[in-house]
Amino acid sequence: MKKIILSLFVAAFAFSATAQIKTPAPSPSQKTEQTVGLTDVTLEYSRPSMKGRTIFGGLEDYGKVWRTGANANTKLTFSTDFMVDGKMLKAGTYALYTIPGKETWDVMLYTDASNWGAPAKWDETKVAAKVTVTPYDMPMPIETFTITFDDLTNNSAVLGIMWENVYVPFKFEVPTDSMVSKQITALMAGPSAQDMYAAAVYYLEADKDIKQAQTWIDKAVEMTADAPKFWFLRQQSLIHAKAGNTKGAIAAAKKSLEYAEKANNAGYVKMNKASLKEWGAM
Repeated sequence: MKKIILSLFVAAFAFSATAQIKTPAPSPSQKTEQTVGLTDVTLEYSRPSMKGRTIFGGLEDYGKVWRTGANANTKLTFSTDFMVDGKMLKAGTYALYTIPGKETWDVMLYTDASNWGAPAKWDETKVAAKVTVTPYDMPMPIETFTITFDDLTNNSAVLGIMWENVYVPFKFEVPTDSMVSKQITALMAGPSAQDMYAAAVYYLEADKDIKQAQTWIDKAVEMTADAPKFWFLRQQSLIHAKAGNTKGAIAAAKKSLEYAEKANNAGYVKMNKASLKEWGAM
C-alpha cells in the first residue's frame, strides 16, 4: 500500500513539474517607446513570422481588416494630442488596424483598443483616423513582422509596417512647435504669481534669505491684487514678521483674515487671529 501511495505521489509531482514548463511564444510581444518632438509614443504588438507561408493574399486576405500583428490588437499610445492626415486626435491609446491591398493599404486608428485581434463587430464610429497609403516593395524578405519608427523630425514620424516583401508607411504629426512656443511665451512673461509664492514660502520654511522671500511674496501678492488670495496674504504676514517688519505683518494678516472670513475658511481665520494677537493687534 505504501508503495502505491508513493508511486501516485511521484506521478503527481512529475505532472506538476511538467505543467510549469515554459515554451517560446509563436508570436513574441514587443513594446517600443519613442519620443517624437515632445510627445512620447508607445507601441505594443505581437510579432508573427512567415515560416514559409504566403502572407498577404494568403494568410491575410486582401481587402479584409487585419489586426496588424498577432494576438491582441496592436496598440499606439500618445502622450499628447497628435495629427493624422490633417486631423487632430486626442492623446490616448488607439488600436492600429489595416486593410492590406495589392496596390494600396488602408491604415486605421480605432478608439477601442481592448480587442483580441479585430473587433467581433466593426464599428465605423470608433475609427478615429483612416488613411490610404501606397506600400513599397522590399529588396529582401522580412521574416518576422516588424513595426519601426522612421523619418523622425521634431514634428513628425513615420510608422513603418513591414512583413514579407512590403513596407507600409503611416505618418503622424505632433504639435511640438506650438508646445515650445507656449513655453517660450510663458518664460518671456516671467515667473507667475504661483512661482513667486512657492519660492518665498520655501525660503521661509528653509530658513534662507528672508529679505529675498519678502521681495518674492510681495510681488506674488501684487500680481494677484485683482483676486486676492488669503493664503498668499497669510504667508506674506509670516515672512514680514520674521523679517522684523511687524507693521507689514499685521497689515497682511488683517487682509488675510478679511478674505478668509469671506471664504468661510475657519482654519485661516483662526491662524490669522492668533498671529494678530501675538503681534499686539487684537
